Amino acid sequence: MSATAAEPGGPLIALEGVHKTYAMGRAEVKALRGIDLEIGRGEMIAIMGPSGSGKTTLLEILGCLSQPSAGRYRLEGRDVSTVDADSLAKLRGERIGFVFQSFNLLPRFRAVDNVELPLLYRGVPRAVRRERALAALDRVGLAPRASHLPAELSGGERQRVAIARALVNDPSLVLADEPTGNLDSRTGAEIMALLDGLHSGGRTLVVVTHDPGIGARAERRVTIRDGCIAADEA
Repeated sequence: MSATAAEPGGPLIALEGVHKTYAMGRAEVKALRGIDLEIGRGEMIAIMGPSGSGKTTLLEILGCLSQPSAGRYRLEGRDVSTVDADSLAKLRGERIGFVFQSFNLLPRFRAVDNVELPLLYRGVPRAVRRERALAALDRVGLAPRASHLPAELSGGERQRVAIARALVNDPSLVLADEPTGNLDSRTGAEIMALLDGLHSGGRTLVVVTHDPGIGARAERRVTIRDGCIAADEA
């Protein structure tokens, strides 16, 4: 079944009674236990909590990388559970940008080639891919390093490439999983300034972090404990 039309207005994200359970041999691990959460368009939200609390599982569901075991997830008015695999991949590619702690760059691909990947998967013509990838690298201040391999870049530069890759499809939602976790404090502050700029430009930004300093920058801080929302603070 294909995606239903998005409903006008309303929150960008709406989770209703979302559970996620994993089978571990004969045992079950309940990673999420009835999450209810709405995120408005253009919000910046920090998801915080101890290791094993369910933060990354929640981010995977928000990014359509994993489906809830129970409950409903609506993105831009679409009930994600009704979307077939091909349409779900298309939704991810067009509407969601991902930034990971470990950068997730292909080591044998130049910076510009890594940024082009989401466009390649969508079948965008080569000349258009290159133009848009270079423009995205320019936005994060890395156009002069476009032809360098990841191993030739610093950690901060690699994360900038990852942010450019997240932006190249002009997504409405950017998900960042510990985006400064592998960086020193100065470089981490530079990356957060970039992410702040994305938010100021109107994108919805969801950041999973252990860093209370990053949490303080967000409009909302949602704390997860034992798979449940323990606090939701402005």
